[in-house]
Amino acid sequence: MNLQDLLYGVSIKSLKGKPNVVVNALAFDSRLVNIGTLFFAIRGTALDGHQFIEQVIEAGAKVVICEIIPSVTNEEVTYVEVEDSSIAMGIIACNFYGNPSVKLKLVGITGTNGKTTIATLLFQLFSSLKYGTGLISTVQNQINETVVPATHTTPNPIALNELLRRMVDEGCEYCFMEVSSHAVAQHRIVGLTFAGGVFSNLTHDHLDFHKTFDNYLKAKKQFFDLLPKSAFALTNADDKNGTVMLQNTKAYKKTYALKQMADFKAKVIENKFSGLHLEIDDIDVYFKMVGSFNAYNLLAAYATAVLLEQDKLKVLTNLSALPGAEGRFDYVVSKTGIVGIVDYAHTPDAVQNVLSTIANIRKGTEQVITVIGCGGDRDKTKRPIMAQVACDWSDKVILTSDNPRTEDPKSIIKDMEAGVSPTNQRKTISILDRKEAIKTACHIAQAGDIILIAGKGHEKYQEVNGVRHHFDDKEIINEQLNQIS
Repeated sequence: MNLQDLLYGVSIKSLKGKPNVVVNALAFDSRLVNIGTLFFAIRGTALDGHQFIEQVIEAGAKVVICEIIPSVTNEEVTYVEVEDSSIAMGIIACNFYGNPSVKLKLVGITGTNGKTTIATLLFQLFSSLKYGTGLISTVQNQINETVVPATHTTPNPIALNELLRRMVDEGCEYCFMEVSSHAVAQHRIVGLTFAGGVFSNLTHDHLDFHKTFDNYLKAKKQFFDLLPKSAFALTNADDKNGTVMLQNTKAYKKTYALKQMADFKAKVIENKFSGLHLEIDDIDVYFKMVGSFNAYNLLAAYATAVLLEQDKLKVLTNLSALPGAEGRFDYVVSKTGIVGIVDYAHTPDAVQNVLSTIANIRKGTEQVITVIGCGGDRDKTKRPIMAQVACDWSDKVILTSDNPRTEDPKSIIKDMEAGVSPTNQRKTISILDRKEAIKTACHIAQAGDIILIAGKGHEKYQEVNGVRHHFDDKEIINEQLNQIS
């Protein structure tokens, strides 16, 4: 593709070299550069792409997008100086792949908890309504029936636009996409055209990256600020930050709620392990999913579908049959009646949501045994809070490893133990090995007890010192419960 066409919409400070260069590929990783590649010199948290400009030119790069043109340049190379290489990458990636987001209805879902479930529900719903549909989520990306493994909640702009292009080429009319706060802050969604945005909720998370809650909130809000006038902005009116998201958006504003007045309203009639009975817009519906937090997720999915001009009754009928996302309140029952629940809850609010749901369902005589850990190299401030929440809502708590990454698991557990009050210490133990922790929970459980394994959900690995080892919470609890006669 011609460089001049790729630069459409990019704010250029200066250009040195030939503007009529043919570009064969895009890359911001110097290891992926070949002959005819356009290279983006991105300033990252660990590395600065400007350090690799000479190296990529030797590898065959013909165009370099940079924030500072090197003092020594190559006559065979075109240098484009921009204010921010990340923003330029988003716009150029859209142009390179033919602006695929314009050719389908792209809906972004953001918030702390519920993003994956809402996106997955919408993907399943629109697939059941016989539309070509794409999904971009934490669990997996999907193009109709083809699964594409996910490495980030929101991919980088090059991978993202390539994926959207594939969706368009394979007949997708809709795409439902999780939009993380990191993605907004790092300009990964720049250049995309959204048909709508959905906000679930905002609680304590990712402060290792955003530093303050206010920065985290602003990153979420920025997504709505960038929505076009033709899009819808759907927010949770029960969340105190819900209306903040709508303050400066040009999109048309809609709300959903269980407690407040809203455009889309639901009421929980009954909440059991067998499912939810809800009243949505004055219609009684039974769902397979469990918990009041899932009532919000189902309502958000319903409202989104209606805003996308789908028939209300068809939407509710098809939603009622859906299982939801893997690793979200995913439960098994042993022969003795022990209930094992695997959930991705990895924030204080998400842990409380799951445990409060269990509290609403339990009869009162069963024990709730929670196995919980916190991820390494991530927000440390939430560790004691998560342990405290687990203790306050459980009869027994086992603190253990999650994904320690490059941190010492002992120090992570020590951070969690700081949140255990003296009165809760008697019901709390720490077991470093996650498998042993799950095994212990199953061993101490009696008939009818409820075991919650929190933190990893759908993940099929445990990351230790940069290496991912096979680890599946659901597989392990199934194996352990099957051994109990």
